[in-house]
Amino acid sequence: MAIPLIISADDYAQGPAIDHGILELIRMGRLTATSCLSLSPRWREAAAAITPEIRQQADIGLHLDFTTYSRPVRHPHPQLVMRSLLGRLDRQQLKATIAQQLDAFEREMNSAPDYVDGHQHVHQLPQVRDALLDELQSRYAGKLPWIRISHPAHDGVKGWVISALGSWAMRRQALSRGFAVTDTLLGVYAFDSSAATYQKQLRRWLAMAGKEIGAGRLCALMCHPGLAGADGTDPIRQARPIEYEVFSGPGFAGMLQELDVRPAKASQLFAR
Repeated sequence: MAIPLIISADDYAQGPAIDHGILELIRMGRLTATSCLSLSPRWREAAAAITPEIRQQADIGLHLDFTTYSRPVRHPHPQLVMRSLLGRLDRQQLKATIAQQLDAFEREMNSAPDYVDGHQHVHQLPQVRDALLDELQSRYAGKLPWIRISHPAHDGVKGWVISALGSWAMRRQALSRGFAVTDTLLGVYAFDSSAATYQKQLRRWLAMAGKEIGAGRLCALMCHPGLAGADGTDPIRQARPIEYEVFSGPGFAGMLQELDVRPAKASQLFAR
């Protein structure tokens, strides 16, 4: 049996070039999930482009945000991390900000999110994860969304830092409340690769997925693709068209076949 791998794109609704690239990769069968910035000024327009056919091919999630569009809680990422570690985020404001993003998602999609992850992995920070899981459990008790856990496998200092900010605690708390979760996050890198280098990294992640799943762990491969022409303020705008080029090319399809990996929707995997 082919190895099932969730392939999820972050940052949907951040900009037209990002959205168009993500939707095209979903249509090609290269992505199986994308998470949305529901407070983006273009969210309504971006949500309208998510057709029933797109929803059949990919899970559509909430990309929980506290650093870009959110209010009343919005901080630069280092400050957000520090305040959460010190327990200095206001609980009522956290709840309100999370509720606002879920409300906006539901209003345009006419449904709950299939899953939740975090912009810059904020969903698993101390204080944030408690407020998030409380709100999700309260709203969606009959059918909980799955949670993408940011626990990178062997991806250097950056991966270690991401994991250390709450992956084990988030996984433990989510499981204890009845949420389905992924185990391992692949795709962490410094957003500085050429197409050739990114393709080599992608091959390594696909091979790693086989080992992780063989050990009983469910993997999600995170990516940030987009077409050329992203907003000049986007800090990873150079990486997006490179990722799109690699994911859309024949080399990726060949790697999937060679390594016996198949893109899979998490909602279908968990339903089994």
